[in-house]
Amino acid sequence: MNINETLAKEFKLRQEQIDNTVALIDDGKTIPFIARYRKELTGSLDDQLLREIFDRLTYLRNLEKRKEEITAAITEQEKMTDEIAAAIEKAVTLVEVEDIYRPFKPKRKTRGSVARERGLEPLAEFILAQDKSADPDSEAEKYIDEEKGVPDAAAALQGAMDIIAEDISDDAELRKKLRAMITKNGMLNSKAADPEEETVYKNYYDFSEPVFRVAGHRVLAIDRGEREDKLKVSIVIPEGSGENLTSEKYVKNSSPCGELVKAAAEDSFKRLIFPSVEREIRADLTEKACEAAIKVFASNLRQLLMQPPVKGNVALGLDPGYRTGCKLAVVDATGKVLDTGVAYITTGEQRKIEQGKVLVKNLIQKHGVSIIAIGNGTASRESEAFVADLIKEIPQKVSYMVVSEAGASVYSASKLAAAEFPEYDVSLRSAVSIARRLQDPLAELVKIDPKAIGVGQYQHDMPKARMDEALTGVVEDCVNSVGVDLNTASHSLLSYISGISAAVAKNIVAYREENGSFTDRKQLLKVAKLGPKAFEQCAGFLRVQGGKNPLDNTAVHPESYEAAQKIIDECGFSIADLKGSKLAEIPETAEKIGVSKIAETAGIGVPTVKDILKELAKPGRDPRDELPPPLLRSGDVMELKDLKPGMELMGTVRNVIDFGCFVDIGVHEDGLVHISQICDRYIKHPLEAVKVGDVVKVRVMDVDVKRKRISLTMKLNDKNNSAK
Repeated sequence: MNINETLAKEFKLRQEQIDNTVALIDDGKTIPFIARYRKELTGSLDDQLLREIFDRLTYLRNLEKRKEEITAAITEQEKMTDEIAAAIEKAVTLVEVEDIYRPFKPKRKTRGSVARERGLEPLAEFILAQDKSADPDSEAEKYIDEEKGVPDAAAALQGAMDIIAEDISDDAELRKKLRAMITKNGMLNSKAADPEEETVYKNYYDFSEPVFRVAGHRVLAIDRGEREDKLKVSIVIPEGSGENLTSEKYVKNSSPCGELVKAAAEDSFKRLIFPSVEREIRADLTEKACEAAIKVFASNLRQLLMQPPVKGNVALGLDPGYRTGCKLAVVDATGKVLDTGVAYITTGEQRKIEQGKVLVKNLIQKHGVSIIAIGNGTASRESEAFVADLIKEIPQKVSYMVVSEAGASVYSASKLAAAEFPEYDVSLRSAVSIARRLQDPLAELVKIDPKAIGVGQYQHDMPKARMDEALTGVVEDCVNSVGVDLNTASHSLLSYISGISAAVAKNIVAYREENGSFTDRKQLLKVAKLGPKAFEQCAGFLRVQGGKNPLDNTAVHPESYEAAQKIIDECGFSIADLKGSKLAEIPETAEKIGVSKIAETAGIGVPTVKDILKELAKPGRDPRDELPPPLLRSGDVMELKDLKPGMELMGTVRNVIDFGCFVDIGVHEDGLVHISQICDRYIKHPLEAVKVGDVVKVRVMDVDVKRKRISLTMKLNDKNNSAK
């Protein structure tokens, strides 16, 4: 297989794009670096597509490696034929390759292997020949041998049939046909282990859906129910269909030998092939469901990390609680902790609530707090009601937002948090984290294991290595697309920068603490273990504000500084203008001259020129600033019982899953917008229409107070969804 040609066909890209991309990957270049600084070579492929290419490249290389191993193993057994070699070459999946290898794989003791040890293989070959005039009973008598464990002709025939059944089950071509048939015609069934027991799997107590159609989220739910012994799961196919397909290939006639082969074929399907293929198909369903779930999780995580920061505001973080009170932390616009405290505002005791009001008002006044971030965990509704009342009583303009505190407790108890805030207890660290999440979601959330952030479904059921790889890739892409301030970034944030390991990130912070702020990107080369290769990978993603060279505060890579200078000169400006008010004029002038002409003069490609011009117009720009700001609240707080069908509200999308999205509308429970209620057009997946962080208008369709469930619609013009 020519892997690069295969990739070009599968991804419908020019061969040159794939060849260059693979060469860059093999040269150790990271995906963010390739996506940002090698656009001319890749044809401007984005980071997500580059990661898909990387994953597929890895799979195909593993496939080729396995083909080589299997070819060597069969050749060593001196059983390689042109037919087998061609089948191996033709195989396009690891499953197909393993099917080819089955007959040659060392086997544990089986009925077939025992029969072979008893010398019954010639009898099996005699029966399989299916000579119409042959008498299998007479032939079987020749193999009677008490010492070998063949007491009579019936035992000899049974042993021969076991050999035939095993050989049939090792037929790669037949297994492929049966797998396709079962996938097409099979039904995935689930039944309750105990029909009387009330569980969350009640929807699957008597469930049946075609294998090829069953949705990924159902597969994952059924898998979990089976693991917890709440469901019994099986694949069911039309009666006799598997046996017939198996017999068709091996039974030549209805002679006595033919009848024995038919019985062996049916036994082979029921006892050996179907259980094995059923496991394979279910494993394939699970793998595909996991991949789809990981993609949804990755997309949600990307949107959450790229939420616009609320810049330039002093924030009060409020970690709600009952018995131990609500922990408070005030952080300045850079995230530095200014003050902390505890307010008992959810106890119901008026005296303590009033004391809490005084404390919070003092913190707001003393530090100029303009935004309050409230964690969405236990007691958040009461805390929100308290904050909403309080801000009506003060002259300052203060807004608040309920933020997800998923993973905050994980971070607070971590070594990283202990090192960052040794003087605070776990709950106060949570309050700091909650405040910072509103100020700069990306900088704070990178400190937390992505799985703990809680924007997916069944994340704890995913293959750990694959999940970690995918989510780490998302965090890398987000951090590098935004860039980080070299003089303020934590080592957690720096460790996600292209080319920087965790150890080097700590070395950067140590260098900064010892030598003071960086004034030039080139100083990075003085950091321990950060050599020229790492510098090439990371330099463009690190910003130096107020340094010697204004370009150090842009995403222009040092390798392109000379080209950037030529562009500035060609447009009639100077590097000093990057600090002045003429910035917006540079791209305008470039457009008049012609981007292609400038690219020729600068000796670089058009995509790089466009990127440089964008940076020159807004040095230090943050791509997140171009997104709609988050929905900050300042009004009354509603409870679930206050909601009525027909009410229209603004809300924030908190999570997107296969069958819809959850929207925060200002009550403690998020409402569900089913996929059918997201938009008027048909969509295969909610991600086609909504993403985490979107501010949307919804109408209440139904409220189940007892089960704490809210049904919403985004189809506001649909009369059928109006309150009845």
